[in-house]
Amino acid sequence: MKDKNILEMGTIAKDDQQVTLYYNSESAIGKQTYAYITASSKEIQPIDVTKEKVTGTQWAALADKLNVDIADFIDTDHPKFQEMYGDKDVDLNETDWIKVLQEQPEVISWPIVVNGNQFLLVKNPSDIVKHINQ
Repeated sequence: MKDKNILEMGTIAKDDQQVTLYYNSESAIGKQTYAYITASSKEIQPIDVTKEKVTGTQWAALADKLNVDIADFIDTDHPKFQEMYGDKDVDLNETDWIKVLQEQPEVISWPIVVNGNQFLLVKNPSDIVKHINQ
């Protein structure tokens, strides 16, 4: 097993001593979030979704823990998404949204942080400090 946060069955494990970050290392918000977390006292398990495969089960588990739809993970204004689907409203099912994330992971809209039992969708990187140092 690669690490203790990603189990073989594709589910999300929690570790109070380590922060897991799902992010796009090429996005400004991803870079900023990574910088804030590395400045904390906790170990970090960064998962750059553009370089490491995240399973459909893991995406579904993250969405469930965050109480959001998988579609909420996707920036529909991203040029790659626009190239695939145009700028009209897109009606996809959960499986289709997962496929978008797996095939074009750079369209992820926000970094996701797993800190113990806390699951956070990071829209403002500086807000992460109060959550990871608790």
